[in-house]
Amino acid sequence: MKKIIGTCCLSIVLIFLFQAQTPIQPVTTQEKVEALLAKMTLEEKVGQMAQVTLDVITKGKNEYVSDEPLQLDMALVRKALIEYKLGSVLNTANNRARTPEKWHEIISQLQDVATKETRLKIPVIYGVDAIHGTTYTAGATFFPQQIGQAATWNRAIVKKGAEICAYETRASSIPWNFSPVLDLGRDARFPRLWETFGEDVYLTAELGKQMIDGYEGESNDIKNPYRVASCLKHFLGYQVPNSGKDRTPAFIPELELRERHLPAFKAAIDAGAHTVMINSGLINGTPVHADYTILTKLLKEELGFKGVAVTDWKDIDNLYERDKVAATPKEAVKLAINAGIDMSMIPYNFKFCDYLIALVKEGEVPMSRIDDAVRRILTLKFELGLFETPVTNYKDYPQFGSKAFEESAYVAASESITLLKNSNGVLPLKKGAKLLVTGPNANSMRSLNGGWSYSWQGEKVSEFGEKYNTILEALQQKGGKDNITFVQGVAYKDDGKYWEEKDVDIDAAVKAAAKVDYIILCAGENSYTEKPGDLHDLTLSANQIALAKALVKTGKPVILVLNEGRPRLISSFERDVQGVLQSYLPGNFGGDAIADILYGTVNPSGKLPYTYPMYANTLVTYDHKPSEEQSKMQGVYDYESDFAVQYPFGFGLSYTSFQYSDLQVSKSAIAANEKITVSVTVKNTGTRDGKEVVQLFIADQYASITPDMKRLRGFEKINLKAGESQKVTFTIAPRDIAFVAKDLRWTVEKGDYEVSVGTLKAKFTLSEGKTFDDKASNL
Repeated sequence: MKKIIGTCCLSIVLIFLFQAQTPIQPVTTQEKVEALLAKMTLEEKVGQMAQVTLDVITKGKNEYVSDEPLQLDMALVRKALIEYKLGSVLNTANNRARTPEKWHEIISQLQDVATKETRLKIPVIYGVDAIHGTTYTAGATFFPQQIGQAATWNRAIVKKGAEICAYETRASSIPWNFSPVLDLGRDARFPRLWETFGEDVYLTAELGKQMIDGYEGESNDIKNPYRVASCLKHFLGYQVPNSGKDRTPAFIPELELRERHLPAFKAAIDAGAHTVMINSGLINGTPVHADYTILTKLLKEELGFKGVAVTDWKDIDNLYERDKVAATPKEAVKLAINAGIDMSMIPYNFKFCDYLIALVKEGEVPMSRIDDAVRRILTLKFELGLFETPVTNYKDYPQFGSKAFEESAYVAASESITLLKNSNGVLPLKKGAKLLVTGPNANSMRSLNGGWSYSWQGEKVSEFGEKYNTILEALQQKGGKDNITFVQGVAYKDDGKYWEEKDVDIDAAVKAAAKVDYIILCAGENSYTEKPGDLHDLTLSANQIALAKALVKTGKPVILVLNEGRPRLISSFERDVQGVLQSYLPGNFGGDAIADILYGTVNPSGKLPYTYPMYANTLVTYDHKPSEEQSKMQGVYDYESDFAVQYPFGFGLSYTSFQYSDLQVSKSAIAANEKITVSVTVKNTGTRDGKEVVQLFIADQYASITPDMKRLRGFEKINLKAGESQKVTFTIAPRDIAFVAKDLRWTVEKGDYEVSVGTLKAKFTLSEGKTFDDKASNL
């Protein structure tokens, strides 16, 4: 018995000794992150926080220019990944799209070094701006730009486009997408307005959530090889600088920042978005990249954001070089990291790493801040499945560029295009009609796609988009080449700045008009984005206006097809054209969609996601204050102070007609904890099937802070056959109609509210007010 007991005791001791020598393997993502973090040196941690552009590690003349055909310089790769221990790479090389095969080759080589030659075998995370399709991949499916997707007012279309983009981005071996843009496009002058979902808070929040679900999946399982990590841009208040020009100062009161600019980001964070890119500009004199209150107190603490905050291009350097809030580049790093930046888009050298390592050793940046940033980055890499599958293979993505994907892009383009004017039913065009097609956008794939299309400024579209149809080519296929005369009249100077024009031959276009039935004037803008898209005058170019006026004088019906990233002013001739079609930036299938709408194969259903201004000094959004319309008030005689717009927000015509009736509000009075339903019946009273966007607006009649004239609180896009009716119902809670009060808390106040759907109106009363406790701190 003693022998048996002794043997058992020995066994127990051996078991304990074995367990002591064999650590418990981490199971959860958090455990894996903490285990890895505990092994990392300061240099390895800082490397994870650094991101360089691809040109820096390729064979080439310098860090800005790569050789073609593209090849990695393995000595530079090892310098970046082994010596400096970098954790991320972004962008393409030479500002040029690559094939899926080339992406797989390049990223596989990077991951081989990262996962086989570095001490801790941490994979690289690769990021790219895939904003209306996989921007830098040849053969990818291009959808309309975000402003066009907003014009569809179709949640399902936006989600489907994001799903396809995620699939094709993963097919390119890239797991991280710098999209969507959730800035509000509230300034018509801004060169990135077309990257937004427009001017409205609710529309942007709703479509932003759809895009997150499309990119990441509804469960945010980004380990799924058909999903990517999304990146919300640009936190916060980026698109409303005082000058209307990119990366110039904005002055935004906290009340406005919270009521207009924050909700879409909050909704996307609540939807599970994994990363955020930071506003490149200044708010109230402080660069956002150095603003602890916005990046840490608001984003990470109040909103509870657990993901990665990445800089925009070179923006830590800008704290020193441009914004002058740091006396040295090293101080700029200190300001940004202590403010809450997790990863620096450097993008051209490794000095960031040297500075940050020194700052930690000097006690200027706490190790706790470094650990917080690296913990977020490692979590992202584990959640993407990069440790198990560092690179996906294009061979596993047979639907890349498929006909089914292209059909989805075509549908998105066709639902985005917005009919703004149709005098005397000039559209659709009569079958067999003779057309003059003219204008600088008539035969350009570049202008159809806009920026971020195969290259940053979109100037390389012609190299990759030859198989798609321009507006002219689509009209020739649809209407027959014999019926189409093309005289450009005005052309863009593609080798210069985007707005420069050449080949002005208006007389030739006027002469050609004598032999046709209709004139299709394709006007607008060439491709651009960011600083190169800044302009001094929102008016359409003088050459294009001259062309339009000359064509109007011919007496032939002129249909203006706008192809532009922002609403250029057309009031000097708009009243004299018979039709106006806004195509925004519809992508590779925009030409086909425009032709199908002009000929009536497709019934237009797009609605404006912004207010189209009439004059340079009437750049006001639809949700303005009553004082913007003082000329309507009794006794006021300044009749040029009114809200003068070319076309209102939410406007768009159809080839059929819709009648609204029976607007019902479920209760005439509600308490602060109740909900109401608003219903309306919509009937297609025309002779053809059509889609209609039913828009619900609510106006607070009186409030302690002057209320907006009205606010969008709901929308649904429905499809009705000729003669068909449908009842549409919205559910509204008091929180849905709240505003940010003087104490900076979301509030509803008792009183009367007006509901409007179409031309119908109704009222309800809120019997008591309420403050909602969803704000933890002041900015």
